[in-house]
Amino acid sequence: MICTQYFIQVPDSNTKLPRIWWCPTGPLAFLPIHAAGIYEHGKGIPGQYLSEFAVSSYIPTINIHNTSNTDKSYHDTSTGLLMVSQSKTPGMSEIPFAGDEVEKINKELRGKKIPLCRLDNKDATVNQVLESMEKFSCIHLACHASQHMKTPLKSAIHLHDGPLELSEIMKKNLCNADFAFLSACQTSKGDTKLPEEVVHLASGMLAAGYQSVVGTMWSVFDRHGPDLAEFFYKRLLEDTTNEGPRMIDGSQAARALHDAIKHLQEKVSDSPYSFLAWVPYIHIGI
Repeated sequence: MICTQYFIQVPDSNTKLPRIWWCPTGPLAFLPIHAAGIYEHGKGIPGQYLSEFAVSSYIPTINIHNTSNTDKSYHDTSTGLLMVSQSKTPGMSEIPFAGDEVEKINKELRGKKIPLCRLDNKDATVNQVLESMEKFSCIHLACHASQHMKTPLKSAIHLHDGPLELSEIMKKNLCNADFAFLSACQTSKGDTKLPEEVVHLASGMLAAGYQSVVGTMWSVFDRHGPDLAEFFYKRLLEDTTNEGPRMIDGSQAARALHDAIKHLQEKVSDSPYSFLAWVPYIHIGI
């Protein structure tokens, strides 16, 4: 028997990695394909894990590139980032670091000439968030979310005065919607019947008009949210001019998340829960 061992050259750190769009079906939809590889003590073995060679995104259908509008004409009144945090949603468990997450994003974007709006706790009502979504092309949500398995349009983001259902979001005229970051903690942690809870909600946000969405495949550690979000937006904006951008470019979100996850991996690599900390985060869309 002849055994042949193949060595794949790892791209240089300055090399721009190619993109892969995964469109899994059936049981494959339950797998974090973007994290495929061989790991040892929480760290990937060089040349043996996918994220060394490509930036991964997921798409709900293979024609997403044909239906997405990448040539939108943004208006000054519809650019910028809407930030929503719900650390103490009535009737739901507390998310201690939701406020810190939004605060770190606010500090990172302050001075970048990007229009910003922040709605925290009681200020983040269903009507207020819906109205604000029409005024901003991007949204960051640090709150609880839930997926309605039988009726997907009832999937919701939980705000101070109740759930904001996906059906209500889709009714709005979000013609300038670009990017959404769903940093959402689940109320049914560990429920094996809902392994793709936020993935479905993120796909629904694509249907509502957003071109690019960051979500999670299952519940995440709240305490890592602020650092990951801060690094994500820093990476997203680092190639802009000194005068600052007029808007956030959601088409760069996949690469920004890729780098932010690498940053998080380094921080938690020695922890027994390292995989649970970074694997859930995924990018969906263009």
